[in-house]
Amino acid sequence: MSAEASRMPTTDAGLRADARQNRDRIVEVARELFAERGLDVPMAAIARHAHVGVATLYRRFPTKQALVTEVFADQFATCVSVVHDALADPDPWHGFRTAIEKVCAMQAVDRGFSAAFIAAFPDAVDVEQEQHHAMQGFAELTRRAKATGQLRADFALGDLALLLMANGGVVAESAEASLAASRRLVAYLLSAFRATQAEPLPPPAPLSLRDFLNSATSNTRPA
Repeated sequence: MSAEASRMPTTDAGLRADARQNRDRIVEVARELFAERGLDVPMAAIARHAHVGVATLYRRFPTKQALVTEVFADQFATCVSVVHDALADPDPWHGFRTAIEKVCAMQAVDRGFSAAFIAAFPDAVDVEQEQHHAMQGFAELTRRAKATGQLRADFALGDLALLLMANGGVVAESAEASLAASRRLVAYLLSAFRATQAEPLPPPAPLSLRDFLNSATSNTRPA
C-alpha cells in the first residue's frame, strides 16, 4: 500500500473513505439499473455506469447475488422506516395515508424489482418473517386510524394486498408517468377508505401480502 493510500481516512466498517464511496456508488447505480432494466443487467455494465473497474466491483461484491441482496436490503430498510415514521405520526389517519402513499410510490417506480428479487433469489431473505413484521406494523396503523373514526370500520388487512395488486398494474412508458398514474389511483382509493365514504361493501377478499408477492413474482418470471 502506498503512503498516500495509508493516509486515507477509514470508515467505521473498516473501509477507506474512497472505497466506501465506490461501494455506495455501485449500490446506487445497481439500484437504478435494476429498476429500469430488471435483474439481467451485466455486472460489467454496472461497473461502467458506476465509473469503477470490474475488479473493484467484484472486490466489493464477489457475486451478482451479493450485490442484488444488498440493493434489496436497502429498499426493505426504506419500507421499514416508512412504517416506523407512520407509527410515530400523532395523527393516525395521516400516518396511515402517508404510509400507503409512500409504499405505492416506491412500487410505481420500482417496476417489480422486489418481486423479481424474490423470484431470482428465493432463499436470500426470509419473506415470511419480513411479511409478519410488515403486517404487524400496518395492523397497528389500521387499528389506530379506525379508533379515531377516520378509517372505515370494515377496512381489512387483505385490502392492503388488493391495493398493492391494483397499483402494481399501473404501467406507463416512463417512471414519471407511472408515478403520476399511481398517485391518482391511490388518491381515489384513500378517498374510498375514509369513514365518511363508508357505503356497504362486499365481504373482504381472503388476501394477504403473500398473495401479492405470488402474483407479482409470477409476472416477473420468464415464460
